[in-house]
Amino acid sequence: MTEVLAVKFTFPKLYDPLITKLKLVDEGKQELLLTELREVKTPTTLGFLNQHGYNIAHTDKDVRRNFLRLNYLLRDGIGVKVACQLNGREPRANLNGTDFIPDLIEHLDGDTGRFQFFALGTQEPWLSEGAARLFKGRPFTAADGFRDADSYPEFVAEHLQPGKTPIIVLAMGMPKQEEVAIKLQRALKGPALMICGGAILDFSAERFSRAPLPVRKIGMEWAYRLLKEPRRLFKRYVIGIPQFFYYVVRNGLGSTVRVSEQGAYNRKS
Repeated sequence: MTEVLAVKFTFPKLYDPLITKLKLVDEGKQELLLTELREVKTPTTLGFLNQHGYNIAHTDKDVRRNFLRLNYLLRDGIGVKVACQLNGREPRANLNGTDFIPDLIEHLDGDTGRFQFFALGTQEPWLSEGAARLFKGRPFTAADGFRDADSYPEFVAEHLQPGKTPIIVLAMGMPKQEEVAIKLQRALKGPALMICGGAILDFSAERFSRAPLPVRKIGMEWAYRLLKEPRRLFKRYVIGIPQFFYYVVRNGLGSTVRVSEQGAYNRKS
């Protein structure tokens, strides 16, 4: 009688500093994070890591360093969910910026007197239309997203009112918005919140349509967007998704972090 030997293969747990950097929040516990962000005491940066951002970060060391320097980096999308699982982390809630940022702005209601709102990104008419809807009619200061990155700290300093806490939504897309967020953090003094929002103003202005809610709930909004804009998004998803999983495995198995990056990785998040 032939005995069949069963062999169990265990995929090695990965360790990727960018995935480890993520602040993962339990479903239904976002309120605590919203309150924490509302009460920041120093210039603070908030960003979102999705499959596209992860790919960019692993083709440019400066982009990677900027992601690691963000104070709060939240999980966005099903790809990063799988990357968390491969790195031994419970993915918890999916906090994409298009949903989370309006919730954050809403959380500032009742205490808006101490805040000053900035919308930096995209172009007119979507800039003004999107900011007006996102900030729900509150006054805001706006600038398009096509200026030199070094000009934005000067713009904010020129328009910031004394005693106000700036809430700055950066809607320039990756990786420029993360670079600008870090520059603003270095330039500002006192409480401030820089939010890397991607296409948040374009979505608020209804320049782009969102996927139906059931599609978003199962993490397939990327597929809906690909069907709507195949030429623009083909490289990002059709080529980018296999590339993403290659990077996840490569960087998780052979992770080496420079001292300067490790210092950024160890920042409070």
